[in-house]
Amino acid sequence: MKTAHIIELIESTTLTNLSASDLARVRTHIGSCESCKSAFEAATISSVLLKEQAASKIEPSPFFQTRVLAALRERQAASDQWSWSRMWRAAGVLASSMVASVVAFAVLTFVIPGTPNDQVSSAANSYSAEEIILNRASVASYQNEEPTSDAQVLNALYDTDEEK
Repeated sequence: MKTAHIIELIESTTLTNLSASDLARVRTHIGSCESCKSAFEAATISSVLLKEQAASKIEPSPFFQTRVLAALRERQAASDQWSWSRMWRAAGVLASSMVASVVAFAVLTFVIPGTPNDQVSSAANSYSAEEIILNRASVASYQNEEPTSDAQVLNALYDTDEEK
């Protein structure tokens, strides 16, 4: 019987569910095998401890139910209440970045003005494409020429060397 150990039988089911024939087989085997005897004793002790632990009744601390119900009521009241602080926590970063962007654009527009186009063009004595196209009459009168037509402007802009 030393080759057929009963450890698998003990581990497969609880001691209370062992049949009478299995229990007799275990008792005869543990008489000759020390390792199976210690395993059976450990299983017996574990079974007794689990039964005692299951039988004991654990009482909650005083006012446990009152504290739990009060905490639930507080959570429900907080979730039902709409407040500015909850909205600010949700959208605060977005609103802050939008305000910072508006302030930056205002500073760039009003505090740090750019150089006017008239000063740049007169300093270089050249005309931009916008001035030529949009102010045809003023440019033509300055040069004592007739105003250019739309076709002439488009030909000047899109004329390639291949066509010449």
